[in-house]
Amino acid sequence: MFPKYFAIGAINAALAIAFGAFGAHGLEEKITEHYLDVFETGVRYHMYSALGLMLISLFSKQLNAGRRVKYGARLILAGTVLFSGSLYVIALTGFGKLGMITPLGGVAMLAGWTCVIAAAFRAGTK
Repeated sequence: MFPKYFAIGAINAALAIAFGAFGAHGLEEKITEHYLDVFETGVRYHMYSALGLMLISLFSKQLNAGRRVKYGARLILAGTVLFSGSLYVIALTGFGKLGMITPLGGVAMLAGWTCVIAAAFRAGTK
C-alpha cells in the first residue's frame, strides 16, 4: 500500500498546488469573489486529503495496512474527487446544481477517515 498511495497523495498535492496557483493568478479577474472562494475551498480540501493519503501510506505498516486502511484511503480519494472536483466545476462554470454532489464527497472523506481511525484503534489493541 505504501508506494501506491504515497504516490497518489503526492500527485494530488502537486495538483492542488497547480490548481491553487491557477486560481490565484488565472481566475482572479475572471470569476466573482464568491466563486473564487468556492474554488479555494476545493483547493484547500484537495491538499488536506493529499497530505492525509501520504500520511496514511507512511503509517500503513504500523496499522497493519488491513482492509480498513485500504478502504479508508480509497474513500478519501473518491471523496476528494467528488468534493473538490465538484467545487472546481461549480466555480468555473457557475453550474450550482452540481453542489448536490459536494456533500457526497464530504461524507466519503469522513467515512474514509473513520476507517483509518478504526484501523488505528484495532492496531493499538494487538
